[in-house]
Amino acid sequence: MSAQEDKAKRGLGEITSEYELEGRIPTGRAIILGMQHVLAMFVGNLTPILVIVGACSLGDSGMMVPVIQNAMLVAGLVTLVQLWTIGPIGARLPCVMGTSSGFIGVCSGVAGSMGGGVVAYGAILGACFIGGIFEMILGFMLKPLRRFFPSVVTGTVVTAIGLSLISVGINSFGGGNNNKDFGSPTNLLIGLAVLIFIIVLKHFAKGIWSAASILFGIIFGYIICAVLSLFLDTTYVVDGETLVHSWVLQWDKVAAAAWFSLPKIMPVKFVFDARAIIPIMIMFVVTAVETIGDLSGITEGGLGREATDKELSGGVACDGIGSTFATLFGVLPNTSFSQNVGLVGMTKIVNLYAITMGAIFLVLCGFCPKLAALVQLMPQSVLGGAAVMMFASIVVSGIQLITKEGIGNREVTIVAVSLGLGYGLGSTANVLAMMPAFVGYIFGGSGIVPAAIVAIILNIVLKKDPDEEEVKPLWD
Repeated sequence: MSAQEDKAKRGLGEITSEYELEGRIPTGRAIILGMQHVLAMFVGNLTPILVIVGACSLGDSGMMVPVIQNAMLVAGLVTLVQLWTIGPIGARLPCVMGTSSGFIGVCSGVAGSMGGGVVAYGAILGACFIGGIFEMILGFMLKPLRRFFPSVVTGTVVTAIGLSLISVGINSFGGGNNNKDFGSPTNLLIGLAVLIFIIVLKHFAKGIWSAASILFGIIFGYIICAVLSLFLDTTYVVDGETLVHSWVLQWDKVAAAAWFSLPKIMPVKFVFDARAIIPIMIMFVVTAVETIGDLSGITEGGLGREATDKELSGGVACDGIGSTFATLFGVLPNTSFSQNVGLVGMTKIVNLYAITMGAIFLVLCGFCPKLAALVQLMPQSVLGGAAVMMFASIVVSGIQLITKEGIGNREVTIVAVSLGLGYGLGSTANVLAMMPAFVGYIFGGSGIVPAAIVAIILNIVLKKDPDEEEVKPLWD
């Protein structure tokens, strides 16, 4: 069923050009529709920066604000390339790009193995610089490789990414385990309040309130923390030391930030270390698989057709070169955003001009450090209230991809073994403690890499049972 037929079936009235890829719509309407996509991905674009810079213990180094500022600028620029293409780079599809949450697990593992600090973050950036070039080359070679990435493989990888991030979300939900008040009743109640507010907006509100429920949930969390500061003690004492509660908003950091600033290029010096390069290179293969799934979801959900080889190749190449470009600004890899894929499928709005307005807004945000500082002071428990749902929704997206073309004994084996090994190794990394160090770097930590490798291998080795060729999708 095409997007237009689907729209007519749901009684949405006359087809307008916002439901066409290159249709003409008024600029004012394009801005509103584009902002929906920005609001859907805004928090998710900055979350990986907050998590990984925190894992490297660089929160007080003065690096957080410029990197967050750069993350918004890079997301806007790379989205523009994905929308309108430069030569063979870009899909020319309504695909919003942003800092990939899929790299959180792998990069956290690298930060831990290298002891954190500026050197660890520099090693992550150096590995991502190389990995982005590698993914771009994969994109140009995608056509002959496409048969190795059916929906069961893509879905398994996406599910593994979501599973690996759930513990990260819960860690933030409790206030961040680096803080002495981690797991306090106040932190837990703040996280729970944000989560409930997001659920209420998502399912009982309409329009922009529902589409941007995560952003509004974060704003609600800020309000809660501001109000609590009026009634509760903002400090506590541990071992004779007076500390500020992790949920307290320290507005002085926002006041000190400038309204306008040019982005800083190369805020961190690259370090090239095999401990970072090997697992992150493999993660770029996983990211390519995820991007194939996202682009396929956009064309099927918004345009009522399959993605072409040219679109997939250009989209993956843009993922790669965009990620390499991002590292020059100290930002983690930029990839397609699944949140926006879901928004396209729900609204059927695929207009490139509308998404362009959202991308331009992101670029403008990249020149305003005060906005970056406002995000930096976000309490971990507020972030966790949004992250729990955001990360778990990735698991749901993976399950939908797995079952998209039906599921039989072969598919069950691929998913079960891949997730069993992948998630198992990710959650019990010390099982590899007696193996050579490089094995732990590649397969330990997040578990995403082993899940992806096993899924690809099993998909090649296990042939389809002729009796199960016509199995029906579960959603029919």
